[in-house]
Amino acid sequence: MAEQQVQGEGELFPSGTLVVLVGPGGSGKSRFAAAFPASWVVNLDELRERLSDDAGEQSVTRPAVQLQDIVVSTRMKRGLTTIVDSTNVEASVRAGLVAKARAFGRPAAAVVFLTDLGVCLERNARRPANRRVPERVVRWQHEQTAAAVGLLSGERFADVRPVPPA
Repeated sequence: MAEQQVQGEGELFPSGTLVVLVGPGGSGKSRFAAAFPASWVVNLDELRERLSDDAGEQSVTRPAVQLQDIVVSTRMKRGLTTIVDSTNVEASVRAGLVAKARAFGRPAAAVVFLTDLGVCLERNARRPANRRVPERVVRWQHEQTAAAVGLLSGERFADVRPVPPA
């Protein structure tokens, strides 16, 4: 496969990159991911919906994550650019994703959404009831994202790109 450049929201990633979106609910991750071909995007809510007919059904999160892992590993093995569209605010989750990319000799990039908390809460409140995240969880995710900013370069990402507040 010829080396190609991947563009999303004006930013370029080398072909075969695992792009890990990091940010709280309502921060704009899915909007960013929509700039890429749908086949590149692995979205945990969509996987939950496939398993239960309800994107907000938390009881199927574990099998949805297992499906996500299969898709990510398969795409990394094939050298295909992949966008992981979920919160990824926990270091252990990011470490697992970076390890998958590295296992196949692929680079991983983190795209961090620094959206203001008020904007995240407002967007979250406009979601359908089954997709709404409890406010306390959005606040926690926002805190975790802010804490991650200084840690990401030490997490073996080849590239870390902040998305300024919306």
